[in-house]
Amino acid sequence: VTWAIRDQVLEALKADPGPGNGPSNKLFVPQTLRGRVIHWAHSGKFSIHPGVGRTLALIKRSFWWPAIYKDVKEYVSACHVCAQQKGTNRPPAGLLCSLPVPSRPWSHIAIDFVCGLPASHGFTTVLTIVDRFSKACHLVPLKSLPSSVVTAQLLVKHVFRLHGIPTEILSDRGPQFVSKVWKEFATVLGARVALTSGFHPQTNGQCERMNQELGAMLRCVCATNPSAWSDHLAWVEYAHNSHISTATGQSPFEVSVGYQPSLFPLQTGPTTSTPQFLRRARRVWSATKSALLRTAEKNQRLADRHRRPAPTYSPGQMVWLSAKDIPLKATSRKFAPRYLGPFKVVAVPSPMTVRLDLPQSLKVHPVFHVSLVKPVVSSPLCPVPAPPPPARLYKGGLVYRVRRILDSRPRGRGVQYLVDWEGYGPEERSWIPRSYIEDPSLITDFEASRSTARTPRGVR
Repeated sequence: VTWAIRDQVLEALKADPGPGNGPSNKLFVPQTLRGRVIHWAHSGKFSIHPGVGRTLALIKRSFWWPAIYKDVKEYVSACHVCAQQKGTNRPPAGLLCSLPVPSRPWSHIAIDFVCGLPASHGFTTVLTIVDRFSKACHLVPLKSLPSSVVTAQLLVKHVFRLHGIPTEILSDRGPQFVSKVWKEFATVLGARVALTSGFHPQTNGQCERMNQELGAMLRCVCATNPSAWSDHLAWVEYAHNSHISTATGQSPFEVSVGYQPSLFPLQTGPTTSTPQFLRRARRVWSATKSALLRTAEKNQRLADRHRRPAPTYSPGQMVWLSAKDIPLKATSRKFAPRYLGPFKVVAVPSPMTVRLDLPQSLKVHPVFHVSLVKPVVSSPLCPVPAPPPPARLYKGGLVYRVRRILDSRPRGRGVQYLVDWEGYGPEERSWIPRSYIEDPSLITDFEASRSTARTPRGVR
């Protein structure tokens, strides 16, 4: 068996014989052919995109040149196929960036919904409201997910009338919190709306942790009668607010109202004057803030052990986007690409987030945490993939080349087909009517492949 690449190297050696000080049984590769040799060893069917070490080992069997390791590493890092199809075992990018610590109770709140609960007196959802300072919570049973208007009314009833208007309201990007009504509601109140970045619920970790605790408590008391969970919700709230918080060293009751509810009849103690109560409250708040700062510093130190600093991104830079949370049409999750793109960075709202220029077919929020993106690496040794084929003029309109049809579905009186466009990634796939397909062989091939897949094994 002979390889064409070996003949090309032998031909190039006639013009550039090399330094002559390499291994006697290996061919020196001139500068002009090094990218082609690495491509042969890395992308061939006998290798199928191995890593740096294995690609280097394949090349070293027959070839050599100075700085061979550097060139192979540069090529593999810039390979678009590897960047898209392979995951990473490295720690996630982005060091922990804790939220600012509030200075008093109920000035900064976090809200979320717990859905999918069994019906209990008509209730199937819980609104979780957490004070980020005292860690106190309010748990409100609901019959369904509320609208923005109803959510605002619930906050007025369960938070504002009891604790005042908060300075900041933190939530995820649910439809209730990204609507115009919700933003106008917060603007009128003078409160700042803080939303998590796409597919990064850790930003609202206070509520996520409260939801975990809520689920654990309800399982403990409702395992034999799940439909009675709403009867225990008030006691779950009381239990959480009376337990000592590891973040503050005090219970939410102590931090927010100044005392811990007694389990037994109270002994009559000395009367506390209003100035004494206020001075004690200030001391408690000061001690709580110091404890929260120490906890945040400890959490950051522990979390950063398993993270790495994120690259610095800038507008105009090209990046890959993790596909683990992106719904792709008609793609097996086993064979789906690990990254999509590349996409252009439009803006950098914060050191921990980037805003991407996404295609319209991806109906997701374009702001992502830096742990979900990675920079595109380029190298002169690794050629950039060819751009998508341009549209052609056909019957007075523009037509695009189709790689294949993936699926079909009835729509009205006709049929729509899921099209995989030539030169574009899976994020660009779209449903189009049958009348838009100019090449009938695409439909014929799709129907033939589907009928073959449905044929029982052993039957012709």
